[in-house]
Amino acid sequence: MITLDEITMTIPGRTLFEGVSCGFSPGNRYALTGPNGAGKSTLFRIIMGGQEPTSGSVSKPKRTGILRQNTHDFLEETAINVVIMGNNRLWEALKERDKLYEVEMTDEVGLRLGDLEMIVAEEDGYSADANAESLLLGIGVEAKYHHKLMKEIPQDMQFRALLCQALFGAPEALLLDEPTNHLDMSSIGWLEQFLCDYKGTLVVVSHDRHFLNAVATQIADIDYETVIIYPGNYDDMVETKTAVRDRAAQDAKSKEKKIAQLQEFVSRFRSGTRASQVQSRLREIDKLQPQEQKQSNIQRPYIRFVPTEKQSGKIAITAQDIAKSYGNQQVIKNFSLEIHRGDKIAVIGNNGLGKTTLLKMLAGKLEPDHGLIELGHNSLISYFPQNHADAVEKHDETTLFEWLKKRKSNVYDTEARSVLGKMLFGGDDAFKKVCNLSGGETARLIIGGMTLADHNLIILDEPNNHLDLEAVSALGWALDEYKGTAIVASHDRDLIDRFAKKLIVFTDKGIEIFDGPLEEYLKHAPRKF
Repeated sequence: MITLDEITMTIPGRTLFEGVSCGFSPGNRYALTGPNGAGKSTLFRIIMGGQEPTSGSVSKPKRTGILRQNTHDFLEETAINVVIMGNNRLWEALKERDKLYEVEMTDEVGLRLGDLEMIVAEEDGYSADANAESLLLGIGVEAKYHHKLMKEIPQDMQFRALLCQALFGAPEALLLDEPTNHLDMSSIGWLEQFLCDYKGTLVVVSHDRHFLNAVATQIADIDYETVIIYPGNYDDMVETKTAVRDRAAQDAKSKEKKIAQLQEFVSRFRSGTRASQVQSRLREIDKLQPQEQKQSNIQRPYIRFVPTEKQSGKIAITAQDIAKSYGNQQVIKNFSLEIHRGDKIAVIGNNGLGKTTLLKMLAGKLEPDHGLIELGHNSLISYFPQNHADAVEKHDETTLFEWLKKRKSNVYDTEARSVLGKMLFGGDDAFKKVCNLSGGETARLIIGGMTLADHNLIILDEPNNHLDLEAVSALGWALDEYKGTAIVASHDRDLIDRFAKKLIVFTDKGIEIFDGPLEEYLKHAPRKF
């Protein structure tokens, strides 16, 4: 059981949440939701113990698995040891036992070794290596990496090892912050099943709507400066919340209408002989006056990609026998592709197979080793890179307003400010420095720049990685409504389902083209994901 007791958190200028008391019980899987800026990450850090609230307290089980993001703290350990560290009591006992076996045996050492072996047995330590390997394989970390130092394996595999660390040792509670960030579809599917079988208390933060719908049994939504628990998954919460908001709006309209009728009566008879009735109406008006309520912090950006008036030719872009290698590793081999005007394509597949490489080559940001990529007649590309630093320099001291103005020649100030507002940068936010933006803010800024640019072919590489659920939903709508050609790499099934009519699928055996939506593809090839 995880319990929050009167948690309040204030920051300069505002209150994130006030007097929050709630419990997260075993057997339930809670998704912690709320838009960027609502305090979701802050509350999660408070629950983990990494940040002190302004007031209040948190209690949680002693054995709580926490997904850590600091891979640099584990670079000198093997991946399998990093996983076993998830059970701290077992790990400390194993370390001490190994040291004692290297010293001279005495009665005291022998007694201590007996105690340590008992701890190892109690913690199922004799199966620790096998259990850790099972987790690593399930999440997609190949056996060849298990006994290598973390610094010697790819970074996405390092993050997967940390996820396994959180899952290891049958924790009573799990706290997972964006667990799908470094996973591909097959690994996400494995994690979904693992969590659905988990019997403890789960609290998870994720921007992956499909994942939340598959896993969550309860939604803990941060809004109105508090936490509201909704039964069901994310879509159930949205439906309930929308219905409550609609009812509140209808009640407010009814009250306004009734107040207007009462005020008309008061105005007509205030000076007449019906004074008692007037006073009665005034008292009724007071009761009907809307009470000051805390406002919802739900915000959704307005994203609309408008193609240039010049359409591309029937064929928007072609690739002929292209190949690309990095050292001795060939990621793309003799691949040909023809993309037609109006195609809506999702690029999917496991990490490390070359999706980003292909998109960079199609966008003209990377040259193939051989083969040819040709733009069709009048094709104009706008590109969203997976690595934001490719579009926004980390040390860029310009303001958001100045950065946007550079995206298009002769853009009016009012047009740039309008785009910023649609991307949720209101008021003085326009004068923030680009280098100070969060990941989600940077993603929204890049998308805002794309809406200003001239294009009829947009290429986006993992655009949803740092966006909240509301922003991903808005992006899905924009891609579906786009009248040009769209190519998007993503592991977010909800986003893909929203817009994609064709797939470029990266598999271990090569690249496939599938003419149809993801749901249809998965019926034919369910084992691949």
